Amino acid sequence: MEHIAALLLVIGCSNTMVDCRELQVPVSVFETADQCVAERPFAMGDVQGQAQHIVAKCLAVDPALEDDYDQIVWNVRADGTLDASLAISNVVMASNAVRPEKDYLHQQ
Repeated sequence: MEHIAALLLVIGCSNTMVDCRELQVPVSVFETADQCVAERPFAMGDVQGQAQHIVAKCLAVDPALEDDYDQIVWNVRADGTLDASLAISNVVMASNAVRPEKDYLHQQ
């Protein structure tokens, strides 16, 4: 099993930066943070034209929590700054609990 070190999040916004949505890119998970950073400009080019403003960020993945992350929390500020992080929505208290399905495309 390969480990994920970084996740690429690409967001497209309207001209006013008010209406934003996640954009699908061909590759969004990477074994190293450097690979993610190197791919970011190409991924942004792949979605050119899908939105008036496009912002992207590589999110570090904690290997100890890799299987527990189930959402991305993000916000685009009026100045175009993308704030984003990986999150765990449910804390599992029992070892036999069923883990929720991963949803890497979830806006809050």
